[in-house]
Amino acid sequence: MATTLTKHERNLSAIIHASTFTKYFVPFGNFIFPLILWTANKKEHDFVDYNGKQALNFQISLLLYSIVISLISIPFFIGFMPDLFDGGFWGFHKLSDLNNLNIHISSDDFRWGRFFWPAGISGLLHAALVVINVVYSVLATIRTNEGQYFQYPFTIKFIK
Repeated sequence: MATTLTKHERNLSAIIHASTFTKYFVPFGNFIFPLILWTANKKEHDFVDYNGKQALNFQISLLLYSIVISLISIPFFIGFMPDLFDGGFWGFHKLSDLNNLNIHISSDDFRWGRFFWPAGISGLLHAALVVINVVYSVLATIRTNEGQYFQYPFTIKFIK
């Protein structure tokens, strides 16, 4: 680090990283607010330019990973659909069973089991992406406010 970073540069870079949390309040806020802050200040400060690129690349990468996880799980949901409407699951012939108070739960009767595996796995992967996003965004905010160059892991460099 040949030049000394000003407090303004460090604060602005930290705000860019912290502004990715606006996605919980504004749709696509994790792209809009860092992009606005970055484009407004990228020509004036190299540190802000670097951190704006890092934050946007990380958010775009996480969006791409989320889309891929969702697309991979779609065939599992479609494979479940034939059993859903075959007449044996939602069919009217089971209406007479409503008068029967015999409660018997068996794992063989639980036909939603095949549905919950892909939903559970994709849900866990999406939850892992959320945890990764929160942890590394907080780390980036803290490190850039201290004047360190932070590089996110698992990031595809879309903006160079």
